Amino acid sequence: MIRHIVRKEFTDLLRDGRFRWTAAIVGALLLVSLGSGWVETRRADAAHSAARETAREHWESQGEKNPHSAAHYGIYAFKPRLPLSFLDQGVDPYTGTSVWLEAHRQNDFLMRPAQDATSGQRLGALTAAQVLQHLVPLLVILLAFGAFASEREQGTLRQLLATGISRRDLAVGKALGVAGALALLLIPAAILGAIAITIGSPGPAATPFARGAVLTVTYLAYFGVFLAIALAVSAWARSARTALVALLGVWVLNGLVAPRVAVDLSKWLHPTPSAVEFARTMEREMEGGVEGIERPDREATASRLVAEHGVETVDDLPLNVVGVYLQESEEYANQIFDRNYSALWNRFESQGLVHEALSFAAPLLAVRTLSMGLAGTDVEQHRHFATAAEEYRRDLMRRMNGDLAENSRTGETYLADADTWAETPPFLYDAPTVGWVLRNRTLSLAMLGLWLVAAFLAAAASVRRAEVA
Repeated sequence: MIRHIVRKEFTDLLRDGRFRWTAAIVGALLLVSLGSGWVETRRADAAHSAARETAREHWESQGEKNPHSAAHYGIYAFKPRLPLSFLDQGVDPYTGTSVWLEAHRQNDFLMRPAQDATSGQRLGALTAAQVLQHLVPLLVILLAFGAFASEREQGTLRQLLATGISRRDLAVGKALGVAGALALLLIPAAILGAIAITIGSPGPAATPFARGAVLTVTYLAYFGVFLAIALAVSAWARSARTALVALLGVWVLNGLVAPRVAVDLSKWLHPTPSAVEFARTMEREMEGGVEGIERPDREATASRLVAEHGVETVDDLPLNVVGVYLQESEEYANQIFDRNYSALWNRFESQGLVHEALSFAAPLLAVRTLSMGLAGTDVEQHRHFATAAEEYRRDLMRRMNGDLAENSRTGETYLADADTWAETPPFLYDAPTVGWVLRNRTLSLAMLGLWLVAAFLAAAASVRRAEVA
């Protein structure tokens, strides 16, 4: 009996011109967003690869130079685009994708597309994630709002139940019929996405496909939530019009109101300084010092080294005091950086926790954080890359200052040659695993699971108590 209901619902939907037109529009938007996102990701990967090679070439060909001057010359680090980033840009347009690594400074990231975009361009940016998070749930509502309400209005619900079919089987059949119609739209998009991942993955295929598999399950659960809610409201509402209005209200609250409230509330609970305020704080602490962090002094460093090596003067030391002092200055600055950047990152992550906690009121908030995490474009993975780039910068400074300290004496003019630059290892970055991502998103996973269970329980209860006339 369920099979007959599924066939009937599926056939009715396919014959409905409204479904064909809405599915065609949503499908076209999904395919366009997938294609444009993939092309943009490939273009960005090619640009970053070329920039990395150019930056490395410039580093190795800088000629004879004082190592500390080379440290100020610096080098760029470029954040790689993960294969799934074409689905969800996340925070990448706002955080930037490259950073200049130089002595004494932890610089902000550059190449932020949002800075150069107009307000119209920001509103017009379309990604596959936006289509899946906003338009597909709307399509689910349009397909399922009349599942029970229309049958009741037409007087056929009583006849269906009079044939002996149970309410549960009727609900399951209608749900599967709607799911089958959606599959005609989503399966081709999923196949194209898998092909894009295969073509665009620079590393082992297992990693992006593992992320893609979890992302697929996440979105299917999200669509399941809306399907169950639509069936519950349709069984409860006295008319199809009432069901549609109520479900559109749910869609507006989920997709438009809740994200705005989450942003404003997170900023209010965990405010962050402006870029100018943050820079001024860093500059003030670097110049004036901070209690508990000892500021280096060149004369004190020289006296300590003389005492440690048991010599009479600085000229008798087997190393260059300047190199040691410069590294101590780096260590001092690093403590200032850690103090301020750790506080800033923690505030960003606290804001993210507010978004996740508020997902009890809107499943979109849970899905959005999971989507960005699995695509590799969330704040946590940006912090992961920024931390790796900063560790490389500090290691590079230690190498340059150490080379100056060990291979010259105080007062000498020392120039390192091309071998020094070539021996410096390039910056290599390994993205976190899918397990690392999911451990950071346990709250979102729990909230989405809670929504799915609650929606199906509500649908079951509503169908069980639905009036037949």
